[in-house]
Amino acid sequence: MNLPNYITLTRIFSIPIFMWLLTTRRIVGVHGQQELLACAVFIAASITDGIDGYLARRRGQITTMGMLLDPLADKLMIAAAFITLVQYNPHIVPAWMAVVIIGREFLVSGLRSIAASQGFTIEASDLGKSKMVVQIVSVVAAILEHRWNEWHIHLNASRVLIFPVDLIARMAIWFMVALSLASAIDYFVAFWSKIDRKVVRSQRRRSFVLSRRRKRDVAAT
Repeated sequence: MNLPNYITLTRIFSIPIFMWLLTTRRIVGVHGQQELLACAVFIAASITDGIDGYLARRRGQITTMGMLLDPLADKLMIAAAFITLVQYNPHIVPAWMAVVIIGREFLVSGLRSIAASQGFTIEASDLGKSKMVVQIVSVVAAILEHRWNEWHIHLNASRVLIFPVDLIARMAIWFMVALSLASAIDYFVAFWSKIDRKVVRSQRRRSFVLSRRRKRDVAAT
């Protein structure tokens, strides 16, 4: 067990803490301590997603366990966040949105598993890489919207900056759904093109072998 794997494990262990913070009634307060603590845990866990991969590559500590735990932690964190939000803030995150977002994760995992069994890989697309940022914004905004519709930030005695939490949460979650669908299609197209090329190469190789066999049979006769 190395440092990157320990960091990945902390992300997995933070998931039940995050869910407990959103569902418990023991720390409900008038100032939104519950929401702020849940946001802090989720942001910290999301940041570790980049740290463990960076350290593993930098230290040359890419292991089989790490390759298993890292995507597992990502899928668990996304599933836990959006399933909990369906209960916690259903008018911002309805069930069908959670199904689309989580279903995208299962689809990508399945495509990567099939690709690995066929001897090739599917690289992460730019859409997939930007998904983490949108995910953090959408989850945090949906949590904060449960407590505040707007934030009023007093710049001075006469100027007030209104921060539309409700609008940002709705826009972020819809953008998350659109990005999930777009990246799923992107991964599927990449998978299909590679599997199609693999089938073509396999057919050519089979045709070459059969032609050589025919030549040998003709020569033998």
